[in-house]
Amino acid sequence: MQFGSVPTVDVDALTSEDFLLDVREDDEWEAGHAEGALHIPMSEFVARYGELTEAAPADGKVHVLCRVGGRSAQVAQYLIQQGVDAVNVAGGMQAWEAAGRPVSDGKGGSGTIV
Repeated sequence: MQFGSVPTVDVDALTSEDFLLDVREDDEWEAGHAEGALHIPMSEFVARYGELTEAAPADGKVHVLCRVGGRSAQVAQYLIQQGVDAVNVAGGMQAWEAAGRPVSDGKGGSGTIV
């Protein structure tokens, strides 16, 4: 699947082994996120790019999430331009939650998507 020229994957295709990058802002992340995802807000992404290169698997795909898929598509496109194997997660965290995937508040409770 493609979002414009950016490769896209549906939430249903993701496994627990997939590397997730959440590019939503801090307040969105704190309200609810996918457990184990790396959080780097889009507004800070270029400055914090090194955090991704340290955390991402060298031979794996980076699955980029935001709320609905717009910001993550932009970040995925940037990553592809940097030579990273990246895909946009269609529907973002709204699709994640709608698919019944767990959403964490990072404090041991259930989160919400804002």
